[in-house]
Amino acid sequence: MAKLDLKSLSSWGWEFLLPLPLLGLAFWVGTGWASDRLLSNDYPTTEEVQADTEEVVRVSMQVTVINIEAEIHQSENFTEVQVNTANSALTELRFEFPVTEYRAIETAIAQELGLSIEAVRSLVRYRIDT
Repeated sequence: MAKLDLKSLSSWGWEFLLPLPLLGLAFWVGTGWASDRLLSNDYPTTEEVQADTEEVVRVSMQVTVINIEAEIHQSENFTEVQVNTANSALTELRFEFPVTEYRAIETAIAQELGLSIEAVRSLVRYRIDT
Protein backbone atom coordinates (compact mmCIF):
# COMPACT_ATOMS: atom_id res chain seq x y z
CA MET A 1 0.00 0.00 0.00
CA ALA A 2 1.25 3.43 -0.86
CA LYS A 3 2.07 5.73 1.99
CA LEU A 4 0.01 8.91 2.11
CA ASP A 5 2.22 11.87 2.76
CA LEU A 6 2.36 15.57 1.97
CA LYS A 7 4.26 15.10 -1.28
CA SER A 8 1.66 12.74 -2.77
CA LEU A 9 -1.15 15.08 -1.69
CA SER A 10 0.54 18.02 -3.34
CA SER A 11 0.70 16.09 -6.61
CA TRP A 12 -3.11 15.71 -6.40
CA GLY A 13 -3.55 19.40 -5.79
CA TRP A 14 -4.71 19.16 -2.17
CA GLU A 15 -4.69 22.91 -1.89
CA PHE A 16 -7.61 22.83 -4.29
CA LEU A 17 -9.36 19.68 -3.00
CA LEU A 18 -9.50 20.49 0.73
CA PRO A 19 -11.78 23.58 0.47
CA LEU A 20 -14.29 21.86 -1.86
CA PRO A 21 -16.46 20.36 0.93
CA LEU A 22 -16.58 23.76 2.65
CA LEU A 23 -17.54 25.47 -0.61
CA GLY A 24 -20.25 22.86 -1.25
CA LEU A 25 -21.67 23.32 2.24
CA ALA A 26 -21.66 27.10 1.88
CA PHE A 27 -23.40 26.85 -1.51
CA TRP A 28 -26.03 24.46 -0.12
CA VAL A 29 -26.78 26.70 2.87
CA GLY A 30 -26.79 29.85 0.73
CA THR A 31 -29.18 28.52 -1.89
CA GLY A 32 -31.47 27.10 0.77
CA TRP A 33 -31.62 30.46 2.50
CA ALA A 34 -32.24 32.32 -0.78
CA SER A 35 -34.98 29.89 -1.84
CA ASP A 36 -36.67 30.20 1.54
CA ARG A 37 -36.60 34.01 1.34
CA LEU A 38 -37.94 34.12 -2.21
CA LEU A 39 -40.69 31.54 -1.76
CA SER A 40 -41.97 32.83 1.57
CA ASN A 41 -42.61 36.37 0.31
CA ASP A 42 -46.02 37.51 -0.88
CA TYR A 43 -45.99 39.11 -4.27
CA PRO A 44 -48.89 41.43 -5.09
CA THR A 45 -50.75 40.75 -8.32
CA THR A 46 -52.30 43.42 -10.46
CA GLU A 47 -54.96 41.15 -11.96
CA GLU A 48 -57.36 38.76 -10.32
CA VAL A 49 -57.52 35.24 -11.61
CA GLN A 50 -60.93 33.69 -11.81
CA ALA A 51 -61.38 29.97 -12.39
CA ASP A 52 -64.54 28.52 -13.81
CA THR A 53 -64.96 25.32 -11.83
CA GLU A 54 -68.29 24.44 -13.42
CA GLU A 55 -66.91 24.09 -16.93
CA VAL A 56 -68.31 21.05 -18.67
CA VAL A 57 -66.73 19.71 -21.80
CA ARG A 58 -69.22 18.16 -24.16
CA VAL A 59 -68.09 15.88 -26.92
CA SER A 60 -70.55 15.23 -29.67
CA MET A 61 -70.29 11.74 -31.01
CA GLN A 62 -72.66 9.88 -33.27
CA VAL A 63 -73.72 6.68 -31.51
CA THR A 64 -76.43 4.19 -32.30
CA VAL A 65 -78.40 3.40 -29.16
CA ILE A 66 -79.42 -0.26 -28.87
CA ASN A 67 -81.28 -0.14 -25.58
CA ILE A 68 -81.62 1.88 -22.38
CA GLU A 69 -81.97 0.30 -18.95
CA ALA A 70 -83.13 2.51 -16.09
CA GLU A 71 -83.05 1.29 -12.50
CA ILE A 72 -85.12 3.49 -10.21
CA HIS A 73 -83.97 3.55 -6.58
CA GLN A 74 -87.04 4.95 -4.84
CA SER A 75 -85.63 4.76 -1.33
CA GLU A 76 -82.52 6.78 -2.28
CA ASN A 77 -84.45 9.02 -4.72
CA PHE A 78 -82.27 8.62 -7.84
CA THR A 79 -82.17 6.62 -11.07
CA GLU A 80 -79.24 4.74 -12.59
CA VAL A 81 -79.30 4.61 -16.38
CA GLN A 82 -77.23 2.34 -18.60
CA VAL A 83 -77.20 3.01 -22.34
CA ASN A 84 -75.86 0.30 -24.65
CA THR A 85 -74.63 1.44 -28.04
CA ALA A 86 -73.51 -0.17 -31.30
CA ASN A 87 -70.49 2.10 -31.63
CA SER A 88 -67.22 0.18 -31.58
CA ALA A 89 -65.35 2.85 -29.58
CA LEU A 90 -68.07 3.46 -27.02
CA THR A 91 -70.24 0.50 -26.09
CA GLU A 92 -71.81 1.64 -22.83
CA LEU A 93 -72.78 4.89 -21.13
CA ARG A 94 -73.83 5.24 -17.49
CA PHE A 95 -75.73 8.11 -15.91
CA GLU A 96 -77.29 8.92 -12.56
CA PHE A 97 -80.22 11.30 -12.39
CA PRO A 98 -81.71 12.72 -9.15
CA VAL A 99 -85.28 11.92 -10.28
CA THR A 100 -87.59 8.90 -10.00
CA GLU A 101 -90.60 9.89 -12.12
CA TYR A 102 -90.85 8.35 -15.58
CA ARG A 103 -91.35 11.60 -17.49
CA ALA A 104 -88.46 13.32 -15.70
CA ILE A 105 -86.18 10.34 -16.36
CA GLU A 106 -87.12 10.26 -20.05
CA THR A 107 -86.58 14.00 -20.36
CA ALA A 108 -83.16 13.79 -18.69
CA ILE A 109 -82.08 10.90 -20.93
CA ALA A 110 -83.33 12.70 -24.07
CA GLN A 111 -81.40 15.84 -23.13
CA GLU A 112 -78.22 13.92 -22.33
CA LEU A 113 -78.25 11.83 -25.51
CA GLY A 114 -79.76 14.41 -27.86
CA LEU A 115 -82.69 12.14 -28.75
CA SER A 116 -86.38 12.79 -28.92
CA ILE A 117 -88.56 11.73 -25.98
CA GLU A 118 -90.45 9.33 -28.26
CA ALA A 119 -87.19 7.60 -29.23
CA VAL A 120 -86.21 7.31 -25.58
CA ARG A 121 -89.63 5.86 -24.66
CA SER A 122 -89.28 3.17 -27.32
CA LEU A 123 -85.80 2.15 -26.09
CA VAL A 124 -86.03 2.42 -22.29
CA ARG A 125 -86.77 -0.49 -19.95
CA TYR A 126 -87.43 0.24 -16.27
CA ARG A 127 -86.55 -1.71 -13.17
CA ILE A 128 -87.77 -0.45 -9.80
CA ASP A 129 -85.73 -1.00 -6.67
CA THR A 130 -87.73 -0.13 -3.57
